[in-house]
Amino acid sequence: MLKQKLILICVKVILWCVALGVGIWYLSSSLSGASLTYTSVDNFLLAAGVQNGDITTANGCFLCSYVSELFSVLGLATDRFWNAMLNALLILLAIGFGIFLTTHTISHLYKSATVATRVDSHEKNLEFKGWFDKVWKQGVRVLIVAVLIGSTSAGGVHTLRLLSKMTITPVMLVGTEMSMAVTGIGNSAKCYAMQESSEEEKPQDFLNPIVQPLMCIVSNVNSVMLAGAAGGFALMNYSWLGMGGGAMTWVAGLALVLMFLIIGFNLFFEILTVVFKLVFVIIFMPLLLAAYAFEGTWSAAKGLLGKGIDMLVSSAVRIVAITLKVLVIYATVSYAADTYFPGPKEDGYNAILPPMLGVGSENPDVKTMAVMNVFSECERVALDDGEMDKEKFLECFYERKEVVEKTYPGAFDFMENGWDFLLLMGCLFFLYFYAISPKIDKLLGKDSKELFDFGSWIKDFGKQMFNLPVKLTKMVMDNMD
Repeated sequence: MLKQKLILICVKVILWCVALGVGIWYLSSSLSGASLTYTSVDNFLLAAGVQNGDITTANGCFLCSYVSELFSVLGLATDRFWNAMLNALLILLAIGFGIFLTTHTISHLYKSATVATRVDSHEKNLEFKGWFDKVWKQGVRVLIVAVLIGSTSAGGVHTLRLLSKMTITPVMLVGTEMSMAVTGIGNSAKCYAMQESSEEEKPQDFLNPIVQPLMCIVSNVNSVMLAGAAGGFALMNYSWLGMGGGAMTWVAGLALVLMFLIIGFNLFFEILTVVFKLVFVIIFMPLLLAAYAFEGTWSAAKGLLGKGIDMLVSSAVRIVAITLKVLVIYATVSYAADTYFPGPKEDGYNAILPPMLGVGSENPDVKTMAVMNVFSECERVALDDGEMDKEKFLECFYERKEVVEKTYPGAFDFMENGWDFLLLMGCLFFLYFYAISPKIDKLLGKDSKELFDFGSWIKDFGKQMFNLPVKLTKMVMDNMD
């Protein structure tokens, strides 16, 4: 029994090592060259693969290309779905209005006749004002929906596409601009979603232009996560290259990489839920509009359009929550890095993380300025088209370090603070998962009873697939016994 438990533990450890190894390799390969230091957001984004200032071209976005392809496939399916059902919906609208008109007229005549039998003959009359008021209001609803989903040149699929762009794209675009502004990336990269003309080039693929701002948000979030991981790689490289700190600096860097890796993947699954909601609203927009036509008449249709709008609003709120989580964790890690690397004065500068969130050095002392100049100059020397040459950086670093330490002995001893930084990272990691993230969700109203949390479902499915080798190993050992 003990032997079986030990074997299962070994299998789990191997699986976790492989998973984390793949994740670390993925983050590392997303940065060009060795990650040592980035003294500007421009240099970092260049290393992260951003081309022509388009944030969606950044590396490190897990499955972004596959999500984009998924949008293309869904766009084609949605186009066919809309074309197949619009004429049928028009017929159903006409039949539904006919049924309403018939039942409402019969009901009105019956009630009027019932009232007429209770009054004197000279007071008997049929009152049609109540009948007309309800009919014209219902008729206007049906007419508006019929125009929107009609198959004429002024309606149909063209109008639905336009309506989708007018309602969904602006919400996501505002979220994108806010997200990029607060992360500080907005000064170095942009979201060009509104300028794309892919609908003219590929008429069937209209989901990509509509939800393209969402991909800008995803890329922005992943860029911040990649920036945090870059700080971890910097510490690991400092140790590997013998620049100071030793084993504990390397372990602290690994912990920082793993922290942003785990948080980044968790946020990706949250974003998947937003994607699912948006696609759901777009695909079923004709049905939601048709339901609006009769929501005041049939209880089954009541509130369906409102639920669709609520889904859109909740998606925008979730984007704000995800961005807020990224900002909080990066800001806290930046504060810790500022305290220890180089430290101890909090002056807005640290030697490991890119200066995101609009943070810049504020009144650093002369010693810190000397350290900053070493890293800045060596980055300039070693950086070639966004790729860092660690050998050139190391050669430059030792040459300038010697000069600085003649004036300021021990100026680079902050490399030895790996253990203190590691402890602080552990506290921040648990604080994020057990305090910060739940509080943000509660503050922005995440519904824990959500009917279908697509991201959580995908994550649970992934966990089941991850545990499959463990289950198979257990089954084999049970059969051997």
